Amino acid sequence: MTHTHVAGAIHGDVTTRGPVWLQPPSDVNQLVDHLWSSEVTKTADGELSVAGVTVSDLAARVGTPALVVDEADLRSRARSFVDAFTGWDVFYAGKSFLSVAIATWVADEGLFLDVCSGGELAVALRAGVDPLKIGMHGNNKSDEELHQALDAGVGRLIVDSADEIERLSVISAERDARPGVLVRVTAGVEAHTHEYIATAREDQKFGIPITGGAALDALLRCHTDEHLNLLGIHSHIGSQIFDAEGFDVAGRRTLRLHAQFAEQTGYEMPEFDMGGGFGIAYTTQDSPATPYELAEQMRHIVESECKSLGVAVPRVSIEPGRAISGPAAFMLYRVGTVKTVPLDGGQARVYIAVDGGMSDNIRTALYGAEYSATLANRRSSAPPVLSRVVGKHCESGDIVVRDEFLPADVRRGDLIAVPASGAYSRSMASNYNHVPRPPVVSVADGKISMLLRRETVEDLLSHDVGQVPWGTGDGPELPGR
Repeated sequence: MTHTHVAGAIHGDVTTRGPVWLQPPSDVNQLVDHLWSSEVTKTADGELSVAGVTVSDLAARVGTPALVVDEADLRSRARSFVDAFTGWDVFYAGKSFLSVAIATWVADEGLFLDVCSGGELAVALRAGVDPLKIGMHGNNKSDEELHQALDAGVGRLIVDSADEIERLSVISAERDARPGVLVRVTAGVEAHTHEYIATAREDQKFGIPITGGAALDALLRCHTDEHLNLLGIHSHIGSQIFDAEGFDVAGRRTLRLHAQFAEQTGYEMPEFDMGGGFGIAYTTQDSPATPYELAEQMRHIVESECKSLGVAVPRVSIEPGRAISGPAAFMLYRVGTVKTVPLDGGQARVYIAVDGGMSDNIRTALYGAEYSATLANRRSSAPPVLSRVVGKHCESGDIVVRDEFLPADVRRGDLIAVPASGAYSRSMASNYNHVPRPPVVSVADGKISMLLRRETVEDLLSHDVGQVPWGTGDGPELPGR
């Protein structure tokens, strides 16, 4: 019997059996190729190498933990989506992972860029991204962020509520601006994904429901406002999605709304964003579709539905999400402690503690995400044992990889690499336990580049001003209200 734990089921009773899909490997040293970026291999002596640089060299030069990005792989994935969806606009998800270099790369490869905050917008602008190729999301944009978007001249604002439409109209009028807007709607479709990242159900914080007429009212409000330029409808049904079934249902519902609006107003909106959130392979159980397979399926959905409704096909955009950044990077850790914990029935679990954890990748602790791992610095002749890779933080749920077969002789000082870590690891990182966040480095053609430097304790202390009286003029100027 599994007992409910206050922090969630992932912290409840355990077994040593592992998930049914996880089977002992015939060779514990061998990589499962489709989990790793294209430039990652293992040398003859079993050491992981990316674009000609070994992980031992990486660890010696930049330390651990570190997020290692395969630049050629990320660029190739970006190009694949642009090629597959020719004629459509492809938006890179800044929230998955963003830095000045990453924004530059995706712009170089012809992608547009989604941002969700003033901070992400600032990074995009510093990278020199064309503002007309930036879309700004967010269910609770501040007035300051709306001003920032208008100042930058972003190509489109995705409005998320009647309240935001009213505020944006007032701000636009004050600035004599007329921004392009898409109205985010919820189509009542739940993607086949984890509850916490399913974003199209109507009882949730994103978007305006189609049912009940609220979405149509929002579209009409934007259309009749002289300070807003209504471009179209935005729909997003979730994340880590492997097939187009959910897009079929959501596409029909949103395009029906598109046609209803055109019939009522005589105006066919020029754009339609289908969202995306395409899945990637974290473990051997994951089999994501290729960009070309997705493109074929999604084009058919849009074209057939528009034909059925008697409307022209609008300019379509998609948001692949983690499918570009996720597979292109791995986390590199150093083992600090290995211990075997006896369990009931004469069984045991091997715990491998590394020098990172939930501060650099909270996804496992947050919603039970599954990852894989490999011994990265050497070949082993030891048999595989079911292991759990855990972090250094003061939480029992501080788990990096819940279940993986690793060699029985993993020891202190070894390097462990976790593939498919490029999305939502560094971007969701924290300083829990006052642990500095790790660096992000890229590797290409045998050369290492620093994208984000490692934080230091001095960085953390620089924000701690002790106790400064407010408004006395005796201390530094502090931001706040």
